[in-house]
Amino acid sequence: MKTITLIPGDGIGPEISEAMKRCVEAAGVQIKWDEQQAGAMAYEKTGELLPRKTLDSIKKNKVAIKGPVTTPIGSGFRSVNVLLRKELDLYQNIRPARSFEGIPNSVQGVNLVIFRENTDDVYVGVEFEKGKKETLEIIKEIQKRNPAGEVIRDDSGISIKSISAFKSERIVKAAFEYALKYKRKKVTCGHKANILKFSDGLFLERAQKIAPSYPSVGFEDRIIDNLCMQLVQRWWEYDILVLPNLYGDIVSDLCAGLIGGLGVAPGANIGDAYAVFEAVHGSAPKYAGKNKVNPTALILSAVMMLRHIGEEKAAAKLENAVAAVIKEGKNVTYDLKPKRDDPSAVGTREMADAIIAKMKGG
Repeated sequence: MKTITLIPGDGIGPEISEAMKRCVEAAGVQIKWDEQQAGAMAYEKTGELLPRKTLDSIKKNKVAIKGPVTTPIGSGFRSVNVLLRKELDLYQNIRPARSFEGIPNSVQGVNLVIFRENTDDVYVGVEFEKGKKETLEIIKEIQKRNPAGEVIRDDSGISIKSISAFKSERIVKAAFEYALKYKRKKVTCGHKANILKFSDGLFLERAQKIAPSYPSVGFEDRIIDNLCMQLVQRWWEYDILVLPNLYGDIVSDLCAGLIGGLGVAPGANIGDAYAVFEAVHGSAPKYAGKNKVNPTALILSAVMMLRHIGEEKAAAKLENAVAAVIKEGKNVTYDLKPKRDDPSAVGTREMADAIIAKMKGG
């Protein structure tokens, strides 16, 4: 029996986590769930966003799955997700974007995988607030070193964009290794190296260095704005995308839009020692406790988790059941109906019931 850390999360997190647990167990995998807390609820109870007990549990079990946690916009505490990635060096953020027949407002046939570098870029959180003494000193030093450059105003805030050769190489290698394992055809590197020559330029240069080591996998690069346009116009020309942190965050949501939204978009954060699987959507506190929201994203994240721990048969069984329920369109939540006010929409529990029934032959 495998022990896995479960972080239910905030808002709708506990409801979709319970649905996910039931579906995984119905797939025939015996798991001991080590339930821990993180996020707003954990902070209220312990004064810590990411309690040491939770972190120790993940380090002991090596694998975790989490519901969404609340992160205030613009103020409050820093993202728990960012803290987890930093503490556990979860440098691979893998976000598949696969369309399922029956999802409204989706493009059929999409089957992309986004590899987002998870620990570098502006997300390292090195920032300097507008008007502070240290900020003004940095601005003055920048202008002194680059007098012919664009003037940085004194009322600017500053964020540092850090791109490491080491971190760039390892995420690109991870994308190519995934391509080999799952028989994918091509890796595309997204960047803005035409403008950001010493940061994005370094990311591209490392990708170009790594690519020849994988001759059976195609390689190309695209400037990020052009890549976004082409993903909308000609998504079928792409396969695996590897990008720095910020671009990967944006592009993965763009690709989620192609397949019907974040409600069906799974995610994984993987490092050399640990792995944390998660739905990529938010905690939607206004829906908490209402048995209303779509559990698909977290259930598909569990499919990724099952594959990670070697339970391929159970993973395929669960994924196929999800696809069948969505295609049938009967026992699905409101967001998977052609009209969101459809009175035949079911709740979180009932959709999980339908998925379980499909696995049992119903």
